[in-house]
Amino acid sequence: MSMSLSSDVLKSTHGGGSQTLDTERRWFGTGRSTDPDPRTAGTQATRDALAGRRASLVVVFCPPDIDFEAMLDGVAAEAGGAPLIGCTGIAHLSKGAPVEPCVVVSALGGDGFEIKTSVALNVSSGQRAAGEHVAEMVETLTSEHKLLLLLADGLGGEQHELVRGAYSVAGATVPLAGGCAADDFRWENTFQFFGDANGVQVHQDALVAAAIGSDAPIGVGVAHGWQKTGEPMVATKSAGGRVDELDGEPALDVFADRLGVDRSMAEDEHAFMQLTLKHPLGLSRRSGEDIRVIHGGNVESGSLQCIADVPQGALLWMMQSDQEGLLRTVDDAYAEAVASLDGVQPVGLLAFDCGARYLFLGPDGVADEVSRLVDKAGDAPFAGFYTMGEIARSRGAQGMHHLTLVLVAFA
Repeated sequence: MSMSLSSDVLKSTHGGGSQTLDTERRWFGTGRSTDPDPRTAGTQATRDALAGRRASLVVVFCPPDIDFEAMLDGVAAEAGGAPLIGCTGIAHLSKGAPVEPCVVVSALGGDGFEIKTSVALNVSSGQRAAGEHVAEMVETLTSEHKLLLLLADGLGGEQHELVRGAYSVAGATVPLAGGCAADDFRWENTFQFFGDANGVQVHQDALVAAAIGSDAPIGVGVAHGWQKTGEPMVATKSAGGRVDELDGEPALDVFADRLGVDRSMAEDEHAFMQLTLKHPLGLSRRSGEDIRVIHGGNVESGSLQCIADVPQGALLWMMQSDQEGLLRTVDDAYAEAVASLDGVQPVGLLAFDCGARYLFLGPDGVADEVSRLVDKAGDAPFAGFYTMGEIARSRGAQGMHHLTLVLVAFA
């Protein structure tokens, strides 16, 4: 197995190729392991996901502090050269198991799936170009239904640009979904995985992707559970994720006034982040509000820094939620995902859930969230991870989210 850490150049599409089985009904399987030996964990999780079947695609999520080479050795030994993508996450969820850091493997295969995989490196130097690059393989799919699954570095910044790049190539009819790799809230390093018949590589500052073609529908559901509060504000001066002015006043002052605090509290980065996570901004869209998390404030300039873009002229609200609102997100995201399946029950689901939601919900709330998803999914298996940003675009060019749950349902 070849293994490398790399982030130097944009690379061409790797040969995941089209992999379908004409003799086996389509399937989706998951496996998980908390075995302390990383190779054993990778082996066990993959073996359970495959259950003796040959996969068209393998998706791996794991903690950021595991021995990646050993773990992926175990995965590769079972996967038999199947195309592979994956990344690190804060914690991991799967049906019938506690939410915790562990190795989670999902696999799909059987008659009717068509897979192409790709990787782009050094993404932070050109987010849009990276998105365009991995989306090119969508054009080679011949299936009626398509999805571009994206796993990105959560520390790269400006991830909305990679979504825009992917959209510009894939077009309005191909939904995008996925998440941004995370570490354990250390904000230091995240890792992405890409593998094919030639081996598996570990990357940083990378975007790994799978273009999935299917002869049955694929649905994407997205919900956040936050509600508008107070009067709207206009981003009168902003660029990218930086908001300089709200309603013609320094953005930090307007935000602080709404909460009854002074702008100087932004000098304590930790305390400010704890405050802003509980009071995100809602960016008005035709389909509702996209959440924008504020992760910094400049006391000298009075600006706010958001993780994703806030276009100048955008209409914004302060947002609020509670435990029940956050849990209701499961119902809403699931309903939207399965609505696209033409009445067919899903064979499996992938979940991309915000790491901040993991903190807000707490252990009991997280257990309730998974229980709700179990009730909704019925016999269908599911797996996913807690992210540093969620990707979901089923209409329009926008698709970068935060404090949000994204579900992908395969019919």
